[in-house]
Amino acid sequence: MTNETRHRRQGADPSKKRTEASKQARRKKRRRRQLRLIVLRFGALAVLLGLFIYLIVGNPLGIESINKSGKDKNQVGEPTTDEIDNEVEEDLEAKRLKEMELEADRAIKESNALVLGYYYDEALARLDEFDAKYEAEFGKNQKIQEARAKLEEEISSLTPFGAFSSVEEVHHIFFHSLIADPKKAFDGDYKENGYNYYMTTVDEFKEMMKQMYDAGFVLVSIHDLVEAVEQDDGTIVMEVSDLLLPPDKKPFVLSVDDVNYYEYMKGDGFADRIVIDKNGRPSTEMTLEDGSKVVGDFDVVPVLETFLEGHPDFSYQGARGILALTGYEGALGYRTNDPSSPTYEEDKATVIEVAKVLREWGWEFASHSWGHRDMDKYGYDFLVSDTNKWLDEVGSLIGPTDIYIFPYGIDIEDTGPYDGPKYEYLREKGFLYYCGVYKAPWMQYTKDYVRMTRRPLDGQAMLQFPERLQDLFDLEKVIDKTRPPLR
Repeated sequence: MTNETRHRRQGADPSKKRTEASKQARRKKRRRRQLRLIVLRFGALAVLLGLFIYLIVGNPLGIESINKSGKDKNQVGEPTTDEIDNEVEEDLEAKRLKEMELEADRAIKESNALVLGYYYDEALARLDEFDAKYEAEFGKNQKIQEARAKLEEEISSLTPFGAFSSVEEVHHIFFHSLIADPKKAFDGDYKENGYNYYMTTVDEFKEMMKQMYDAGFVLVSIHDLVEAVEQDDGTIVMEVSDLLLPPDKKPFVLSVDDVNYYEYMKGDGFADRIVIDKNGRPSTEMTLEDGSKVVGDFDVVPVLETFLEGHPDFSYQGARGILALTGYEGALGYRTNDPSSPTYEEDKATVIEVAKVLREWGWEFASHSWGHRDMDKYGYDFLVSDTNKWLDEVGSLIGPTDIYIFPYGIDIEDTGPYDGPKYEYLREKGFLYYCGVYKAPWMQYTKDYVRMTRRPLDGQAMLQFPERLQDLFDLEKVIDKTRPPLR
């Protein structure tokens, strides 16, 4: 056995001793490095903890905060309390100014919309409302002042009854129910000629309204012309109104006769009844060929409403037309005249609701008598009975009215002042406005009543007497191409 072998067995290998020493040196070095890391970590944690306490508590140790230039931040870097207050005030003022300018734009827009509907006093009041809110704080607003000056100039140019020199020149036009489907109305049967004489198609009505609008006509209420003014003693006196319009505008009244949708009209291209659509707007319902029902613009009420949506300046202060109703086949397309009908009570409730909405939209009502009889031909007792029946069956549903539109346009007396018992009875029942038919505008008014004639815009007027409508329309553009010649 050699000496080397012996040394290995005894654990005295020199290379092994060198390895063990090297390991111990590395362990010491690693422990020193770990100790430095621990110290650094604790130091960093202490710094972060101190900063946190400073920010939250607010420098409890009285340490001076020094900026990069070595100066006190309270003096140079951070804003003082006064500076902060000033900045807040400036921000609030800027915000307030922005709100004021937005409100000025809104007030002018709303004022202009009111002017478009001829609500001049309300338009001025909207601008005044803006001034009351902002003028004391910001002074006069230039945009508001310019809008007011423009509005006041327009108001100063207004004239009584616009382009007309007196109330007697105002036009009153009237229609019957419109033909929505001419193919059904003009189908050659025994009713065609009657429709051709006395009805107007939807397309003709639309063209008429367009041409009247382009010519400067403005729809007004009959009550805008002559007003019923209650006196201190409770009596009513009729007084010509101070209707003011731009000098190029021509006021006119519109009415529709027999808004009842009679049985004879069924299946001939007419609406069935007036309804309120899903948007709360007055409309009409019509039965199609397959028996289904559809709501749409099939008669004067919804067609005019649609036109006014695009032409709001065609109506003076929300004016619409007058709907003249008889009673012998109900009202507005509902058979409220038949107590034996299974829907009698329901129909009456519906008419009440429909009439309420129509009034809210500006539509007015008139009595067209209950039985549609010539009230000049029939005697006093008949007129009394007929009028009372209308008031009971129709007036009780649609509400009170002071307008009486004569059946066939035939007045109860001649053109002299009313003084007969028929007039006295109707006046006693609250009727103040009486409307007949004539080829040209005509009005008579006293302190007790108004008489106003209406011009028919039907097939007979267009085809047989076109010269009577030359001041209103270009009939070549109006007359429906499907309309047959008169027979």
